[in-house]
Amino acid sequence: MNFRPRAKEEPEINLIPFIDVLLVILIFLMLTTTYSKFTELQLTLPVADAEQQRDHPKEVVVAVAADGRYAINKSGIDGKSVDHLAAALRDAAKAGQGTVVIISADALAPHQSVISVMEAARRVGLTQITFATQSSARAGAGK
Repeated sequence: MNFRPRAKEEPEINLIPFIDVLLVILIFLMLTTTYSKFTELQLTLPVADAEQQRDHPKEVVVAVAADGRYAINKSGIDGKSVDHLAAALRDAAKAGQGTVVIISADALAPHQSVISVMEAARRVGLTQITFATQSSARAGAGK
């Protein structure tokens, strides 16, 4: 009887046939794929000037400068208090409760100035508030 341990053969993984099969599948998929358009109807959309469609009486633009000064619809406000802002917002909000307040604050404006605008809008009853930003492409061109 032969009780000597036999030398075990290490299994060898050959990846070349696997890669060949994957390349054949990839080529098959590339050749059989069709690039079709999903819309089959040719449409001519109506043309309109977007600036004319905007409803400006329902918007109040509040600009906040870097030093904390305010302007509502491009007209400056004398005071910096919340009461002065609330009175000016009440006068500028022609559409009443449906008016949208657009806060256009300078990047270096104090945080408290923006919060004061929001508090003044709340006191007047204007609940729709949004913030204006500019795209990074325009910001880079302005430097």
